Amino acid sequence: MEAFLISTGIVALAEMGDKTQLLALVLAARFRKPWPIVLGIFVATIANHAMAGALGAWVTTLISPQILRWILGASFLAMAVWMLIPDKLDDEEGSSAPRFGVFGTTVLAFFLAEMGDKTQIATVMLAARYEAYYAVVAGTTLGMMLANAPVVWLGERVTRLVPLRVVHIVSALVFAVLGVLALLIKA
Repeated sequence: MEAFLISTGIVALAEMGDKTQLLALVLAARFRKPWPIVLGIFVATIANHAMAGALGAWVTTLISPQILRWILGASFLAMAVWMLIPDKLDDEEGSSAPRFGVFGTTVLAFFLAEMGDKTQIATVMLAARYEAYYAVVAGTTLGMMLANAPVVWLGERVTRLVPLRVVHIVSALVFAVLGVLALLIKA
């Protein structure tokens, strides 16, 4: 249960102000069809985080626990720094009729946007740390949905409720604490 709850919280915080959250806002404003967008986010997240969780579980078979602890600690500290750098949405789509429909466009856009993203890397690290594949993937997926579904449903008003700078600082502190704990506490 710990792996699930921590994974949910970390990803929900890390996702605030992230490019995929901005992507959710753009898709919601552009297509105005929340159900296929939310379902597309869910499918893309499960696929992406399932692969990331599998990578994290596989890494634990290759690296000794001591070395893995140092790598995880350094990775969490790097994530803390990364959280302080806000994301920008790089490209907006130009055509009004999506080639793959709203659902397909959302799945493709979210899957690609998550590649190498903070939340994908966090999923790899959490799966390696907790060695609880299903709990981590379920938690990180729930965290993504908690951060992105309200943006789709409520649009721009959600991003005005919480100052993103505060969320980024809190997220950075969470990652920093986890990094220090990983370095200091033996598993």
